[in-house]
Amino acid sequence: MKKEVAKGLLSIKAVFLSPEKPFTWASGIKSPVYCDNRLVLGYPEVRTLVENGIAETVKREYPEAEALMGTSTAGIAHAAIAAQFLGLPMGYVRGAAKDHGRNNRIEGRLEPGMKVVVVEDLISTAGSCVETVEALREAGAEVLGIVSIFTYGLQKGIDRLESAGVRNVSLSDFDTLIEVAAEENYVRAEQLPLLRRFIANPQSWLD
Repeated sequence: MKKEVAKGLLSIKAVFLSPEKPFTWASGIKSPVYCDNRLVLGYPEVRTLVENGIAETVKREYPEAEALMGTSTAGIAHAAIAAQFLGLPMGYVRGAAKDHGRNNRIEGRLEPGMKVVVVEDLISTAGSCVETVEALREAGAEVLGIVSIFTYGLQKGIDRLESAGVRNVSLSDFDTLIEVAAEENYVRAEQLPLLRRFIANPQSWLD
């Protein structure tokens, strides 16, 4: 599954590798990889692979799940499609509460004690998905864990998830991605050490 998802993401350029001309993230970090899993929605074959993967992962890892909750905004569509496959309720968590109407932050059906799984498209430093988990817990939900499409495996993200006491299961990850990228000639084999150095130390991998 990890390799198939990695192949799919690379094929539609949802994940793009550029070790010699790195991208700049919003945080200011220079990164050799750019990920936009929103593109998955525009490619039915890859979309089916990913959404089936999310549904199967929920069934395997969190069989007690009673609802899926997407992160806003990128996780919403993936949570909706996977919830349809599973026959489960779905909702999502806003980045902040609305300033009008009922001032909701959590949209959709959520009852106290409901066992939910958070659906996230991408985990880098895990800040947004941990905020989502905390909002759901404050609303009385029991968060079983997270299912994400892709994770970088950055130590900061790992530490945040551990501190929050929540487990993430990703369909694919950075190590698998660069292995597949080399096999499929998206990058050269000699570029792999540089890419691995980024994950080990994203602040100074270019030094």
